[in-house]
Amino acid sequence: MEKFVIEGGHKLAGSIRPGGSKNEALPCLAATLLTDEKVTLHNVPRIADVEVMLEVIASVGGTYEWISENSVAIQTAKVSTSSLDRALCRKVRASILFAGSMIGRSRGLELPPPGGDVIGRRRLDTHFLALEALGCEIDVLKDRFVMKAPKLVGTEIFMDEASVTATENAIMAAVLAQGTTKIYNAACEPHVQGLCRMLSNMGARIQGIGTNILTIEGTKGLWGCEHKIGPDYLEIGSLAGLAAVTGSEITIEDVVPEDLRMIRLVFDKLGVRMELKGNDLLVPADQPLQITNDLNNAIPKIDDAPWPAFPTDLMSIAITVATQSAGTVLFFEKMFEGRMFFVDSLIAMGARIVFCDPHRVVVVGPSQLYGSTLESPDVRAGMSLLIAALCAQGESTIYNIRQIDRGYEKIDTKLNALGAKIERLPVE
Repeated sequence: MEKFVIEGGHKLAGSIRPGGSKNEALPCLAATLLTDEKVTLHNVPRIADVEVMLEVIASVGGTYEWISENSVAIQTAKVSTSSLDRALCRKVRASILFAGSMIGRSRGLELPPPGGDVIGRRRLDTHFLALEALGCEIDVLKDRFVMKAPKLVGTEIFMDEASVTATENAIMAAVLAQGTTKIYNAACEPHVQGLCRMLSNMGARIQGIGTNILTIEGTKGLWGCEHKIGPDYLEIGSLAGLAAVTGSEITIEDVVPEDLRMIRLVFDKLGVRMELKGNDLLVPADQPLQITNDLNNAIPKIDDAPWPAFPTDLMSIAITVATQSAGTVLFFEKMFEGRMFFVDSLIAMGARIVFCDPHRVVVVGPSQLYGSTLESPDVRAGMSLLIAALCAQGESTIYNIRQIDRGYEKIDTKLNALGAKIERLPVE
């Protein structure tokens, strides 16, 4: 167990390159089970969740080798079991992604309940309804899900919610099904698009990538490929928020501008200006953070929704930025009823926040934040608390930083290179 000790109040400066997208890497790792041939993934973040997914692949008979710092080669020709390790699955929510790939590959799976962040109810119904539509039979037992699909047949699927991981599971099962599958109300986030591009490189026939209607022509087999994971737009948004609240000038290199449209619009409401210089994103120093009211001087509202709306995973970052912006803003978290509870830590640091209910908070800024003893409850809230600690006066200690490490590769090393004062220490 480790902790961060942070000395706040320092300006940062310089350029930083974001890691590969965690949310693209995890389904792409699961998808390597759809072929017997070698798959090489580049720009893979070296984070805890990736390591667990690789351990799951190894536990069923696959092999992997890190061929460079962020490139991994995976071979799954000798998969020997369709029963996943319970302890490993408990460590990561993304273990649910092996449902689509293992059913596509071996037509069966015993899946323990997945783990992951505790940010509210995270239903699995959408996954199972989609897989059942393709011909999978699922027994829901007390301690596992037993899935059998003697035959997968293409069909029309209307997702009852635009779930990212359920869409990814449906895609992975459909690419090896007989006939045509049409998925309506599909999630279309950049990481879903990345998975589709990887599968297309493997021989899958997918139309409608980037839209919420996907048409998939099933094929008898897929081959190996090389695929580069895209930059993590959630890390980019986190770094932009950090630059703003610390008054720092930071250049974030090699972004995908199209992925940042809504993020830039929402941050602009909080007074955060960003400038695109080719594929680099510049956040200027010493911005006068001012919340922009709606028409007739109405208090603005920031809410989340499926892509291309503002992502739920950046709500906690935006709330932290709002504590340093002049004005009042309402945040409405629609997707997870547990995500807002981290604001208690911000309030303890001096933020003026009204906790309305599990889905809504009102932030009145700016507030001077002060160093405190904190604990990271989940990946995104942990990063938010790290940002708050870096702009606070005095010293902060953050425990349970394994949560931050699950989503941000070597974040303390990256930020210290810009001038931050973060020390990683063992917990006594």
